[in-house]
Amino acid sequence: MTVPGPKAGQSAVSEPGTPPGASPSPVLRACKWFTRHRSRIVIGTVFAFALLITLAAQLQPRGDAVPLSAHNAAPDGAKAVVEILGRQGVDVQPSDSFKDTNAALAARPGSTVLLYDRNGFLDHARLQQLRNKGGRLVVVTPRLNTLTGLDTGIRQAGVVPSWASTLEPGCSFSDPNAAGTVTAESGFLYTGSGVCYRPAGNDGGLYASSDDGRLIVLGSTNIVSNSRLDDHGNAALVLRTLGPTTDLIWYLPGLADVAAADSPPTLDELAPDWLAFLGPWLVFGAVLAMLWRGRRMGPLVFEPLPVVVKAIETVEGRARLYHDAHAVDRARDNLRAGALVRLAKALRLGAGAEAGDVVSAAARCLGRPVADTDALLNAHPRTETELVHWAQKLDRLEKEVSAR
Repeated sequence: MTVPGPKAGQSAVSEPGTPPGASPSPVLRACKWFTRHRSRIVIGTVFAFALLITLAAQLQPRGDAVPLSAHNAAPDGAKAVVEILGRQGVDVQPSDSFKDTNAALAARPGSTVLLYDRNGFLDHARLQQLRNKGGRLVVVTPRLNTLTGLDTGIRQAGVVPSWASTLEPGCSFSDPNAAGTVTAESGFLYTGSGVCYRPAGNDGGLYASSDDGRLIVLGSTNIVSNSRLDDHGNAALVLRTLGPTTDLIWYLPGLADVAAADSPPTLDELAPDWLAFLGPWLVFGAVLAMLWRGRRMGPLVFEPLPVVVKAIETVEGRARLYHDAHAVDRARDNLRAGALVRLAKALRLGAGAEAGDVVSAAARCLGRPVADTDALLNAHPRTETELVHWAQKLDRLEKEVSAR
């Protein structure tokens, strides 16, 4: 009997649930394809999701962790001040290099400049350029070299006393009087022609101004920081100090602003002129001296290692060192420690026995008062003669205990 084969274009094996001679449905083919490639699909989906998250994180505006940075939203940052000034119509331009700051001042003359050079990167010449080109220069907690470079008569005057958590203006300047009380914790004091926020009994203040009013010194970063901006009159003082002009350059110097120092002098430049003539003769004399002394030392002597040193030699060597140094106390401590160890071993007290246990056990063993035995073991000889007599007594005590 002949079995007819499949017709052209017809599969020899039909799919389950599919009538013979009919092709599989698109849904069934899609399910089969998904079943065969499901692991690749899952891995690809996870990878695409991770890629999207990474791209979103990279494209998201970033802050930084630099104190008083215009982009730093942390408690020690100053993003809050920048945001408030921007809403009041002040164009704030952050800068971390002297080149960018100089270009911004050239493009917008008369701009207010906030300078926070906490590491003292700027030198005298660049500080003078900032003072001459800008309108108002507001410096936050300047160092001594910064004040010296600005040369405005403002000087450091110590730190705010620990008892002064807040300070009142106590001056005739309009901005401090309008702001009122400000935070003074961890602040610095400065003296100048105009000083505000003085602690009692101090000539320096948290706010200092130059004669022409173009330089303002703020002695506390807390006043400007995000964490303390809303305390007391901090916000009012900062906004009135930084917002008199429509342009503000927020300048925090970095390592790139350190002026390149001249190269150190070479050895040729440091050497005196006579060294060119006398130097070769000195080298020649040194070589002759090495040859002369080297011939007198003789050949090398080889000694097998390791070297075995007898215990008695070590003990005698230590004793000579103590004798030469007159170290009676050190020798006494060593003799007492050795006696206690040997007595504990003889009395079978174990390695963990303390000095008091050894004294009590020795007194019981010999039938003597504990106080006498303790006085013997804890004696303090002052001279070498007393040390020798005391060592003999310890030796007799050990022998008596061992004899029992």
